[in-house]
Amino acid sequence: MKHELEGIIPPLVSPFKEDETLDEEALRDNIRFMLKKKVHGICLGGSTGEGHTLSVEELARSIEIACEEIDGKIPVVAGIIANSTRDAIAAAKAVSKFDVAALQITPVHYVFKPTEDATYAHFERLTREVDIPVIIYNVVPWNYLSPQLLVRIMKGLPQVIGVKQSAGDLKLMADLMLSVPEGRRVFTAVDALLYPSFAIGSHGTIAANPAAVPGVCVTLWNAVKAGDHKLAREVHEALLAFWNTIFADNLPANVKYVLSKQGVQTGRPRMPMPPTSAEQAAAIDAELDNVLRFDQT
Repeated sequence: MKHELEGIIPPLVSPFKEDETLDEEALRDNIRFMLKKKVHGICLGGSTGEGHTLSVEELARSIEIACEEIDGKIPVVAGIIANSTRDAIAAAKAVSKFDVAALQITPVHYVFKPTEDATYAHFERLTREVDIPVIIYNVVPWNYLSPQLLVRIMKGLPQVIGVKQSAGDLKLMADLMLSVPEGRRVFTAVDALLYPSFAIGSHGTIAANPAAVPGVCVTLWNAVKAGDHKLAREVHEALLAFWNTIFADNLPANVKYVLSKQGVQTGRPRMPMPPTSAEQAAAIDAELDNVLRFDQT
């Protein structure tokens, strides 16, 4: 890999205009904000970016814009949320002409769950047809891949370089950390528990908290790396209280609201996701200043 994937990698929101088309200038504003906050990479097309609503063309354009703005300074990860191997490959090929460090790809997520062998075959064909490193985005509740299956895939498919664990069960991630093949990466998306995730050796995070308050998450990462667990615990407590205000079915909308409070253009969510309610905004506002005091950028 050209870039080392590690640390704070925010999954950016996708800013939409009132007509729900992609707001390219607002996206550029988001990317510049992340660079200013000294993040270690960015991801586009993930859940926080409403990637499940993006067309292949919109995803590819988002990646193109990101690569223009980043200009090689930090790695760019392309998120792919697709319901078939064919569609995932089409999206991967569409972004392959850009400077993409890795693909973040979900298992298929509609109601029909494939067998473990079928899931293995899904990633095997992906890696055979597209020559870009893959991070498995292990997020789908009814198709959540076990540590055993993840290890099997990583051992059998060298192009699968890691996993992003997104369930709230820290033990599952700890079990994976014990068995992950050498050289593979385990990223945490357990937003409520970023601090303990970092403390047990996670290679970084691609999650909503970093998308909302990237500078705070960089402070947390640096504190753990420096062994300053007193500061890390303080940041954790503030982040957890903040997380409890934004975690909801309209989480991407709430991340956009938080960014707008920091002067970043964010646009609206794509229907049918509702914007942040007045009640949600009041709860967020009550915790935002407290968590932002740990932004040392």
